[in-house]
Amino acid sequence: MTTNESTSVVVDRTTGVAKMEAKLEAVYERVHHLANGNAVVVFSVSGCCMGHVAKQLLFGLGVGPTVVELDKEAAGMEIHALLSRLAAGKEQHQPVPAVFIGGKFLGGIETLIACHINGTLVPLLKEAGALWL
Repeated sequence: MTTNESTSVVVDRTTGVAKMEAKLEAVYERVHHLANGNAVVVFSVSGCCMGHVAKQLLFGLGVGPTVVELDKEAAGMEIHALLSRLAAGKEQHQPVPAVFIGGKFLGGIETLIACHINGTLVPLLKEAGALWL
């Protein structure tokens, strides 16, 4: 490899990394916009039983969450990767379903159900403006 070829490879890798970072930034902005623009957002995969449970729990409480089915989204894989990072920070086992309430990442199905059982879910939903009881 000549010096020019080596430099070209470095430039191509740098450009590729920059494009990847720009795409991740756009995905982050989209998730941030969705989470902050809606009282409750559920990121799921259609046909996922745990996503179904999360949505049914919220619907049963009278909440109409914004639902994003990642397998039907153009950037679904990238959003899933971002949610995996968020879930890892909360020591969750699965990145989806991922629930945001009041613009904040609540967690997955385990956290949602735990909050429901311990009585903290309804106050969170009220504070976010998702319930008016």
